[in-house]
Amino acid sequence: MTVSETMRAVRIVEHGGPEVLELTEVAVPAPQAGEVLVRVAAVAVNNTDLWTREGAYGRPGDPEALSGWRGPIGFPRIQGADVAGRVVAVGAGVDESLVGRRVVVDPAVYDSEGPDANPVGLMGSERDGGYAEYVTAAAERVHDVTESPLTDDQLAALPTAYGTALGMIERARLREGETVLVSGASGGVGIALIQIARARGARVVAISSGSKIDPVREAGAHEVVDRARDIAEQIRAAAPEGIDVALDVVAGDLVGEGLPLLREGGRWVVAGALGGSGVTFDVRRLYLHNAQLIGSAMHTPTHFGLLMDLARQGEIQPVVAATFPLERAARAQGELARREHVGKIVIHP
Repeated sequence: MTVSETMRAVRIVEHGGPEVLELTEVAVPAPQAGEVLVRVAAVAVNNTDLWTREGAYGRPGDPEALSGWRGPIGFPRIQGADVAGRVVAVGAGVDESLVGRRVVVDPAVYDSEGPDANPVGLMGSERDGGYAEYVTAAAERVHDVTESPLTDDQLAALPTAYGTALGMIERARLREGETVLVSGASGGVGIALIQIARARGARVVAISSGSKIDPVREAGAHEVVDRARDIAEQIRAAAPEGIDVALDVVAGDLVGEGLPLLREGGRWVVAGALGGSGVTFDVRRLYLHNAQLIGSAMHTPTHFGLLMDLARQGEIQPVVAATFPLERAARAQGELARREHVGKIVIHP
C-alpha cells in the first residue's frame, strides 16, 4: 500500500485547555523492528485525553503536579489512545500478511511481557497516539478484527472504555446472578460495564440522571438510580438484598455512601475519580464485612484478548454519540467534557 511522507496530526506541546491542541503536518512515523504502521480510520475520545492534556493525573507524593497518565510527558505529543484502522506497512521481523488487515490497537504500554502484565503507559500520553492519519504500534499489540461486524467507529470505542470495563469486571471476579452497581453509567466506560455485566448474567443497577436515564436503561440496566436524588435510599429500594459488586468510575462521596450497601464479601472496584479523588469512608464497613476495595487501571493483555473475541463475535454493541473530523478535535474534547452525551465520541482522521 502506498503511504505518503507527511500526515496531519493533532498534538499538544504543553499542558493546558483545549487551546493547546494544534493541528499540524508531521512526518509519517516509520515502523521500527517489531512494529506495524496503521492508517487510522477512527479514534475515540476519552477522559484520559482530557486529563493528559490538562496534566491532571498528579504524581505519587505530589498530587498537584502536572503529569501525564503515569508521569511527565515528552512534548510534543500526539494524543489519542483508541485506534481502529488498517495495517499499511510492517517493520523488520513482522509477518507481512498483516498488511491490509483491519485492526484495533491495544493502547497500553505494559510493565512486562506476560499475559497478566500491568499497564504503566498509554498511547497518547507515554507514546504518540491516534489523533493522526497514521500511528505505529508494536505488532503484538495489534489485534486482527477484519471479520468483526462492528463499524470502525464502534471498534475505536472499545480499547480504553471497554478495556477498562472488562478489567474492572475481571478484577471484581463477577459471577452470574450477582447484583452490580454501575456509577457514571452514561459515559463510555459506564455503557461498557452495563453491556459486559449483562452478558455475564449479572443484574445491573446503574446511576445516571436526567435525559440520560432512558438511554442507560436501553443499554441494558435493569434499574436506574437518579443521582439527583438520595442515591443510597434508591439503591436500597432497587437492591434490598444489597450489592455484590460496585463498578465505580465516580469515587468521591459515593464510596463512603455506598460501602455500607455491599453484601458480605462484596467488592468495590474503582477505576476513575469523576466525583473527586478525595474519599472518606467508615473503615469498619470494610473489614467487618470482609469487603474489598480494589483499584483497577485499564486491562491486562489477557483482558484485551477477551475483549477482541467479543468484538469479533459482535457480542457487544458500542454506542457512538457523535463523530468529528480531525481539525475539530478540540470541539470533540469539549463535547466530552460537557458530559451531555451517551456513549462514545469519535474522531475521523
